[in-house]
Amino acid sequence: MRGTWKHPALLLSSVGISNLGAWVYFIALNLIVLARTNSAFAVSILYMLVPIAALLSSFWSGTVIDRVDKRNLMVALDLGRAVLIAVLPWIDSLLLLYTLVFFINIGSSLFESASLIYMTKLVSKTNRQRFNALKNFIQSCGFILGPTIAGLLFLVGSPTLAIYLNAGALAVSAMILFSLPDIEQKATITGSERLSFRMIVSDWKETLHYAHKHRYITLVYTLFCVMTIFMSGLDSLEATFATRVLDFSESMYGFLVSIAGLGIIAGSIINATCTKWLSLPFLIGFGSVATPVGYLIFATATDFSLAAVGFFLLTFALSFANTGFLSFYQNNVPVSIMGRFSGVINVAESILIIGLTLSIGLLAETLSIRSTYIVFSLGFLALGLMTLPIVFQRSKQDLYTMTVEDESKVS
Repeated sequence: MRGTWKHPALLLSSVGISNLGAWVYFIALNLIVLARTNSAFAVSILYMLVPIAALLSSFWSGTVIDRVDKRNLMVALDLGRAVLIAVLPWIDSLLLLYTLVFFINIGSSLFESASLIYMTKLVSKTNRQRFNALKNFIQSCGFILGPTIAGLLFLVGSPTLAIYLNAGALAVSAMILFSLPDIEQKATITGSERLSFRMIVSDWKETLHYAHKHRYITLVYTLFCVMTIFMSGLDSLEATFATRVLDFSESMYGFLVSIAGLGIIAGSIINATCTKWLSLPFLIGFGSVATPVGYLIFATATDFSLAAVGFFLLTFALSFANTGFLSFYQNNVPVSIMGRFSGVINVAESILIIGLTLSIGLLAETLSIRSTYIVFSLGFLALGLMTLPIVFQRSKQDLYTMTVEDESKVS
């Protein structure tokens, strides 16, 4: 059954439903907090809770995820988040609301890691590249449709209604996940072996040993994480740059974001339909270089047309990078340590995202916004150019076609 598309299609539908609901929920939550506080800072705290939750959970989440039944964990996380989200409109205390949102974000972080491992086990290697491209396509559709659906819901109802509908979407997602096969051999955390600090330290040592032994795999995955860090930092200035430097109206900026959504949809469709002709080194190489070029075009734009070209190119290329890096990661990191491996690197990634975002914000205040955007876009491009000789290294090309079953051959 692993070679068919029945179960992967169900998994994709679950991902699509929960992703679409997440967009509607977050927009609605922003409006609820803004209405209660009339404070932009209060809303910004919601954004800060995302990397903070990811950082704090990354220390221990891999230890749990690698030892439990991934499907059952995802079902429990969907149901748990559905309950917490349904409770949010009834909370009067802002501190309690932030606390619940923090736990919801931890659940989302755990779900993302668990779902990646489950996808790797469920989808055969031959279908993995196409599956990842389709996953990108579905998530980018949510990026475009989510705000639209939220706006329509606000017209006929209220942000509270949107919150309840997202809770319902997570419950539907949980039911779909429950219908998928249980492909775990066994859960290794038992009643007599509970999560402990000693277990977490032991897992970190094992993961760091693996990372040191398989340095090339670690290097390629780290390059993708650094790409993510650059994008997070640049994206934090995106709205300010568009509205204050380029003097776009809110509606023009909204249209620009829609163009970005179209770019990632177009890239994902090409990736899904042309898997036979697109090698992983090409996907990673093209995505790593063309994405920062898109940012650089946007950074130097003086009118809407050039800004739109930059936005379309960066998201179009990003779909190639996402598919390539993710497929490489799934093909080479053993599923038995995948949660811990990503968790260890995600700790550093979360810290650097927070640090780089603060640095870019401070530099934008000290220097000009455009100068800051151009400098960091050039740094991002330098990283992309460094990636090319690494992924096209002849002696490592077997790693772009091998499976985790061949991991004993990796040096």
